[in-house]
Amino acid sequence: METQGFCTESLNALKPYMSSRELGKLARIRDCSLVEWIRQVVEHLKPSSIFINTGSEEDLDYIRRRAVENKEEYVSSYNQLHTVHFDGVRDLARDRGNTKIMTGKGVKIPLVNSGEREELKKEVWEIYRDIMRGKEMFIGFYCFGPRGSPFTLYGVQVTDSAYVVHSENILYRVCYDEFTRNDRIEYMRFLHSSGERDENGWSKNISKRRIYIDPEEMITYSVNTQYAGNTVGLKKLSLRLCVYKGFREGWLCEHMFIIGMKGSGDRVAYFTGAFPAGCGKTSTALIADLVVGDDLAIIRNVDGVARAVNPEVGMFGIIDGVNPVDDAEIYKILTSRTSEVIFANVLYTEDGDVWWNGKEGAPKPGVNYAGEWWPGKRDENGNPIPPSHPNARFTTSIFYLSRVDPRINDPMGVPVSGMIFGGRDSDTWVPVEEAFDWFHGIVTKGASLESERTTAVLGQAGVREFNPFAILDFLSISPGAFIDLHFRFARELSQSPKVYGVNYFLRGEDGRFLTEKVDKRVWLRWMEKRVHGELDAVETPTGYIPIYSDLVDLFNKELGKEFPESLYEKLFTVRVKQHLDKIERIWRIYAEIPDTPALFFSILKEEKQRLVNARNRFGDFISPFRLDRA
Repeated sequence: METQGFCTESLNALKPYMSSRELGKLARIRDCSLVEWIRQVVEHLKPSSIFINTGSEEDLDYIRRRAVENKEEYVSSYNQLHTVHFDGVRDLARDRGNTKIMTGKGVKIPLVNSGEREELKKEVWEIYRDIMRGKEMFIGFYCFGPRGSPFTLYGVQVTDSAYVVHSENILYRVCYDEFTRNDRIEYMRFLHSSGERDENGWSKNISKRRIYIDPEEMITYSVNTQYAGNTVGLKKLSLRLCVYKGFREGWLCEHMFIIGMKGSGDRVAYFTGAFPAGCGKTSTALIADLVVGDDLAIIRNVDGVARAVNPEVGMFGIIDGVNPVDDAEIYKILTSRTSEVIFANVLYTEDGDVWWNGKEGAPKPGVNYAGEWWPGKRDENGNPIPPSHPNARFTTSIFYLSRVDPRINDPMGVPVSGMIFGGRDSDTWVPVEEAFDWFHGIVTKGASLESERTTAVLGQAGVREFNPFAILDFLSISPGAFIDLHFRFARELSQSPKVYGVNYFLRGEDGRFLTEKVDKRVWLRWMEKRVHGELDAVETPTGYIPIYSDLVDLFNKELGKEFPESLYEKLFTVRVKQHLDKIERIWRIYAEIPDTPALFFSILKEEKQRLVNARNRFGDFISPFRLDRA
């Protein structure tokens, strides 16, 4: 591969667009094919100038300043490192319809929105033509994982948004130096433009919003959008690339947190966990003893052991509802006078402060995601306009957390003892259950994951959305192939992690939740003891559940709460009909996915037969007290 000194032609072509200082930064990049790609992009998009982010304090400060000067961010009067960003009223979430995986001609991916590579590439490149004229281009180089780790992937972001680069500087490790030392880095490329912006600073040409992902060439294209889920390359765009690379190479890239639970002595058990939005993923991560990551995980086989790293060093979380009682630590970080935080789509008050739903005090007049706002403002249909959007976000460093695990920087990651899957389920899953083995867990907990919609955001309550592994929106391969990857991965391990299903949303006959938010700490503690063989369990047709006396002890020790026998029975009753109905729903979906492994159906069939046998013996509702200990 060509090295520094052989990139002369590409660098010379870039001279009209760059100062000598920025050209000097780019000249230190050792991979000339990367420099040549940048030249091609620049000549097509035609920026007025280019800035190279090396990660120096000077460069980081410049990017923060440019985000404010470009009116992409507004500075808080409370803390100069708190800024507010607005995406625009039509650009407040991921765009499923215009997000596509680029494939070969005639190739379709079941349940994944896709399109023919050459057609999509031609379309998006035409949209990009001259789109950065009069704008500054920012180029950043990042590690998607710890420095010096065999797990780590690398990424190059090209964008005209200082907000995007500012976000990535918080969420990821800037690794410009890795690209100046090594000409053999395999990297992902992320090309983004906000496009033309209106008088509010919002992307104007929403009808031409496109988010295209090419797993073969490890590149993503994003245009006419500012929402971070569509634009911050190393977030959910890179997840699709990472999933595909893992599929080809035999390792896992997951939409999962990584947490540690302490046991006796110095013992720590690490768990990864996948939850659809609104199902307790962040709250579970933050209630654990140690936090390695809150959103993404790369899991590889190291000498027969599944080990996980967090590719990020920041958090991009939903802020709606964050309050000082239920979310004390995050609330403290978000209201600190020293933390760096980017708030997105909250209320920016007229006195320069920040307000969101959950913050103490009443909202004041100001500017929000829809423009000027005041108390009592309504839309054209007479509906109240909330001061802060339900999908409002915060971006901040994970290192502000008091429980962040120093092993977040361990290049070999942490050993995974268990994998957790949780959804919003009012009537089927128990609060915590251990699968019989890895394969059973992957089929019945991960691949079968569903989550009920909420009335506040998505409409009719109780309607279940299928979301296998909580990653359906981010798959670049078939769900069937993703299942098979998990099967293949486990067969190479000397011991597979245990697999757990959790459910914090089981309701009683009165419609109220049967558990409290803090109870999840008990379920985590039970899992920690199970992976170390300290506790026995009750065997049900669908897995292993806690013994009542063990939970009495754990609720007392962990929360100082009593745990009545009647509540245990309500929580851990096996609801046979609901389970059988779920199996039928899941079977129908995967029967339409050609590459679903035969083993998947065998395991599901066995589960169905166990449930039928149990119903014949005990009826449709089976008390845990009628079942045997494992």
